[in-house]
Amino acid sequence: MPDTQAHNASPASHDALVDWLEPLYGQAGAEHCIDTAVEAAHRHGLPLEASTDIDASFNVMITYGDIVQRPGEAPLHTLGRFMADHLAHTIAAVHILPFYPESSDDGFSVMDYRAVNRDLGSWADVTALGAEHPLMFDLVLNHASRKGQWFANYLGDVDPGRHYFIEVDPNTDLRAVVRPRSTPLLAEVATARGTRHLWATFSDDQIDLNFANPEVLCEFIDIIFEYVARGARLLRLDAVAFLWKELGTACIHLPQTHRLIKFLRALLSRYAPGVLLITETNVPHAENISYLVDGDEAHVAYQFPLPPLIADALISGSAANLTDWAASLPALPDGCHFLNFTASHDGIGLRAVETILDAEAIQRLVDAVRERGGFVSTRAIADGTHKPYELNISYYDLFGTGEDYDSDAHIARFICSQAIAMALAGIPALYFHSLVGTRNDLTGVEQTGRYRTINRRRWDVGELGHRLEADGHHARVFFRLKRLLAVRARQPAFHPDAAQQIIDLGPSLFAVQRRAEGQTLLALHNVTAEPVPVPAHVLPEARVRRNVTAGTDIAGATRSITLAPFEVAWISS
Repeated sequence: MPDTQAHNASPASHDALVDWLEPLYGQAGAEHCIDTAVEAAHRHGLPLEASTDIDASFNVMITYGDIVQRPGEAPLHTLGRFMADHLAHTIAAVHILPFYPESSDDGFSVMDYRAVNRDLGSWADVTALGAEHPLMFDLVLNHASRKGQWFANYLGDVDPGRHYFIEVDPNTDLRAVVRPRSTPLLAEVATARGTRHLWATFSDDQIDLNFANPEVLCEFIDIIFEYVARGARLLRLDAVAFLWKELGTACIHLPQTHRLIKFLRALLSRYAPGVLLITETNVPHAENISYLVDGDEAHVAYQFPLPPLIADALISGSAANLTDWAASLPALPDGCHFLNFTASHDGIGLRAVETILDAEAIQRLVDAVRERGGFVSTRAIADGTHKPYELNISYYDLFGTGEDYDSDAHIARFICSQAIAMALAGIPALYFHSLVGTRNDLTGVEQTGRYRTINRRRWDVGELGHRLEADGHHARVFFRLKRLLAVRARQPAFHPDAAQQIIDLGPSLFAVQRRAEGQTLLALHNVTAEPVPVPAHVLPEARVRRNVTAGTDIAGATRSITLAPFEVAWISS
């Protein structure tokens, strides 16, 4: 199967771009936005042919810009050196979490979208990393920092910023609004015009932007073009589901939001073909895939049900829920993919599985997280009660129990969790802390008072380098995952577009068959602590089959195999 290049069939015309925006802003507003785009493209040296080749070797590593640190050195430079020393031939693309000047939420409250946080480094450091790896930038477009210049201008009633935020009468009935947090929806602020109440979906430091004002879109068109000019080849649309607000609605997944994302894809097809749009929508599964199924919206969407479903399988010892869900996944339009991940800078979201896992399974996960030193975040719902929203724990620690921590069984269980995500159709994404087997950072939680800090440790690069060379769990996890990624990269059947079939071999196994370029590969994953036999007739037909994970042949068409506890066996014809 040839490499897939992310692009539209043909660039969108000027008139087509106007047509996307006219229902939102009227003819004059739409024309103004497109005129702004033309000027911004010229200013940033676009159009730019930014080829992003997607094949079996393509993957993404999620990381903070300062996740590894060396005294006296810019962390982004340290990260680049770490990548060159340890991951140059393992990781394809790098997602650097927000590296802009910020005021809270570990970068997701952006003060200045066009600058690099001086504590992390400079644009030169970003460019250097981008010369070696395709980069994913965050486009934090739902909200901006209360401490940024736009908000200061709003308070002073001057441009730009005067009309960038959403004022709401505090007596307005907002009970229909879907909330991802338990914090108040409106933030009270003192302005030059008196007290105002502003929409704040996530916190009172993250004030929602008013995309009903075309000037806000114009700002972000220019920001997008600058990011592309500075090396972004993937753009993650943070919290994009909440982008458009309309009183009397749930204010999530509104048609106007979908239209804006489709406009952005069309815009990129004209000025930066090959740049991928990735939607980050931690919502129930059917809502999440709504950003992919039309084929003209996101190129990639996070596969949010995957982390809790894999955890459910390996904690319960039954892959039944995971198998049923995976078998229900729709075929995606050409050029559209899932981002298959198990962990990220956030916790394990539960909204995506609210209609997939029953209350007993959810409670089992909640109990497991608490038993292993983690925390459970909640959200407010319409009746005023709170329900679990996110599990906060190191994904590595989630699979250890009691004296089992760092044992062969613990590591095997964790590697199995990562292998499942690698085997499914789509693009695999690994969090830095999963790659190196980072444990719960409870000290960090005590320092910040935030549950999410548990999975956001910053490493001294010298200490981490030592641990990756020592005989401990960090090295064992790191080198097993590096090897698994290398094996995966050599299998044509793991191309993101390769055919996929979920095979139900009973609750003890998660099995997925992939096919491409004459290769049939059956990926088997034992989710139990017991050996599981696999009959010969379910293995790919061939005189000699190869277990590519073990590097061994299976001779004889009638020969069955037995998977050890938590073993991964990718069997190729």
